[in-house]
Amino acid sequence: MPKNTLLACLAHPDDESFGLGGTMARLGANGTHVALVCATRGEVGEISDPALATPATLPQVREAELRCACSALNVDELIFLDYRDSGMAGTPENNDPRAFANIPAEEVVPRLVGLIRRLRPQVVVTFDPSGGYGHPDHIAIHLHTVAAFHAAADASRYPEQGPAWQPEQLLYVVFPRNFFADMRQKLAEMGIDTSDWDDREERHMGWPDDQIDFVLDVSEAVEAKWAALECHRTQFGPNNPFKKFPPEITRQMMGREFMVQVWPEPNGQATLPEIFAGLAATL
Repeated sequence: MPKNTLLACLAHPDDESFGLGGTMARLGANGTHVALVCATRGEVGEISDPALATPATLPQVREAELRCACSALNVDELIFLDYRDSGMAGTPENNDPRAFANIPAEEVVPRLVGLIRRLRPQVVVTFDPSGGYGHPDHIAIHLHTVAAFHAAADASRYPEQGPAWQPEQLLYVVFPRNFFADMRQKLAEMGIDTSDWDDREERHMGWPDDQIDFVLDVSEAVEAKWAALECHRTQFGPNNPFKKFPPEITRQMMGREFMVQVWPEPNGQATLPEIFAGLAATL
């Protein structure tokens, strides 16, 4: 078993690339074992170009896109939970009994406990309680990962999943609120339509800036992040909001990633994970 392991638990193909891709790429290049759990294959995501996929083929296409991205980001191990995409909040797909958001915790949590105990990660990363922007699957993987993180350390729980393991830290990957405000301002200054970003400000999306514990410098991995995003062709098409920026601005924005320490409770004094050494940056 590798000495250092990072485990990221996310919901869909492409979740990994923007908020966490640089961290995974940098750690993987430094010898850390990087493992990614993906709950679904994004079966009901948008298709940027009908020549790329159909609703019937989209799961297979998005799986291939994620494998391409993982290669670009130095991800060593990709694990699908094989649940179905729940769709955006308020859509009919939310009612599908196969949707990940409808799967009971007593089914998902033991599986994640088993993965944590097998992989023995130092750090586990998942979404914040809002899922970043309220997607039901993001919220579900957050809830199940947090529950599994704590259960994995308790030998009395799920003993069939292997010996107990206590990771050193649980982190949320987040975007600061000023990230969305800055993006909207940059578009406005360039005379570009800002409607894709207006609702993000109105909904106060993002994590409060003064509550972010770690700003990670991943500027050396920006090209890897960009390559990973380009793998996700069905989602990252020419009309994607990020492609409205000149490439140099997008790459600049991708040079930092943001995380919050959840466990141990920092009590005002968060500790940069040892495996993140060399990634610290300032706000």
